[in-house]
Amino acid sequence: MAEERAQPLRLGSIAPNFKAQTTKGDIDFHEFIGDNWVVLFSHPEDYTPVCTTELGAFAKLEPEFTKRGVKLIGLSANTIDSHDGWIKDIDEISGSKLSFPIIGDKERKVAYLYDMLDYQDTTNVDSKGIAFTIRSVFIIDPKKTIRLILSYPASTGRNTAEVLRVVDSLQTGDKHRVTTPINWVPGDDVIVHPSVNNDLAKELFPDFKIVKPYLRFTPLPKEKTSAA
Repeated sequence: MAEERAQPLRLGSIAPNFKAQTTKGDIDFHEFIGDNWVVLFSHPEDYTPVCTTELGAFAKLEPEFTKRGVKLIGLSANTIDSHDGWIKDIDEISGSKLSFPIIGDKERKVAYLYDMLDYQDTTNVDSKGIAFTIRSVFIIDPKKTIRLILSYPASTGRNTAEVLRVVDSLQTGDKHRVTTPINWVPGDDVIVHPSVNNDLAKELFPDFKIVKPYLRFTPLPKEKTSAA
């Protein structure tokens, strides 16, 4: 099985294209992305406890992603028919109305393409011993470039608010030529990008402050971020 795995993807790689069946019909992934941002996230298996709580949380937060021009798309190593039944449970348990597509990847084709598998967790396998997907997250921009990769073990649920926070950081940074410090949330001060010299910084950020030559903070109100 290990020989079949694709080369690991890197930040800055073009997201590999694929065709797949989803709960919303067949897709070509690059066509699905279009001019949007996309969050692609995988799940080990349908009808499992942690996955159920995660999908409910993503469904509840979907309107916030949509406001930012972000499409959600899930993946689980089961059939579409299985997904359809599982979604009913998710909506019942979480009070959500899950509307984004979930890829049916029973043969793990997309999972191998995106290296969504764990070499070591021997408990994370199906009845045939085939590895289930782990909890991978990919944030992909409209240029089809991978901007974030996260991998969680099957036992640990993700933090959907953190995924949204990273989207805000990336989109805000692209627009305003800034980077974001640790624990940043929209409305906090940001860091002037190293490529912006002080003369240009004075024009772009009249209130910026030099802490060190390499560390310059500037206010950026929440209404100027993608969270607005």
